[in-house]
Amino acid sequence: MSIPANLKYTKDHEWVSIEGDVATVGITHFAQKELGDIVYVEVETLDQTLDKDEVFGTVEAVKTVSDLFLPLTGEIIAFNESLESAPETVNSDPYGAGWMIKIKIADASEVDGLLSDEAYKQLIGA
Repeated sequence: MSIPANLKYTKDHEWVSIEGDVATVGITHFAQKELGDIVYVEVETLDQTLDKDEVFGTVEAVKTVSDLFLPLTGEIIAFNESLESAPETVNSDPYGAGWMIKIKIADASEVDGLLSDEAYKQLIGA
């Protein structure tokens, strides 16, 4: 199972890539595998500032709908609109083209609370 070492992770199975004060967020390979075939990604919080752990959207698979939780406090500045027509990209490329949102980070100290790849591996028993 793919768990890139250059990313940070959450207990809610999201990955975070940080460049300067912008974080790119998606769900992990483990999460997409558990959900199954993803048929819809909804994010209606674009241009909103939300607190860490608030729901920023949902991901819908054939059998279930799961909330997506913001890993860091900040403003949602981008949504991967290609997921509207091709949500299955989250299954095929969760760490690349399947990214979901970009956040302008409000509190950089929150990054320290994210999991390393090793801590995430322990969480999922990999």
